[in-house]
Amino acid sequence: MLYPELQDKPVVTIMGVCAQELYDLGHRDNFFYLQHAMGLASSMGLGLALHLLQEKIVVLDGDGSVLMNLGTLATMARYRPKNLVHIVFDNGSLLSTGGFDSHTTSGITDLAAMARGAGIEQVAAVDSVITFGDAAIAALERDDLSVIVAKVAATGPNHYGMDLHLPENGFRFKRWIAHRRVASAAGS
Repeated sequence: MLYPELQDKPVVTIMGVCAQELYDLGHRDNFFYLQHAMGLASSMGLGLALHLLQEKIVVLDGDGSVLMNLGTLATMARYRPKNLVHIVFDNGSLLSTGGFDSHTTSGITDLAAMARGAGIEQVAAVDSVITFGDAAIAALERDDLSVIVAKVAATGPNHYGMDLHLPENGFRFKRWIAHRRVASAAGS
């Protein structure tokens, strides 16, 4: 459902499940899998959104990662890039690092409420494929900072491993962005 919408957008994923599942669907050079930096996909996405104003930036994140860097919600609200969509897959688990329960498991910690409390206006909390699809379409079409917190099952891929090392992924991602900027400048 989401994958086709990502073909022409810079996408940053956090390590683990998000990265592996996106990679398994089919790698594209506009996908950057932020490995070994749990919690920082949202910060990288924010930086890209502030510098690539003509692009819709998508961050695919997990609840554990967001909990490690809650300050990014306030920073995103402060700068409010209209071209950033932050999708948080909340499985209530640190699945990629051992499967321990995250703070969202108990139902006390509510990441959507935290995003709203930080000052982000466009926040959707979803718990079904249909509501996720509707929220994702609206966020991608909206000209405003958007956060989607999707409750999902704590299941992951049947394997972890990519035939793409971090430096090569970074080089390909940077070249894809550079090519888009040149094409955009030539078209204007």
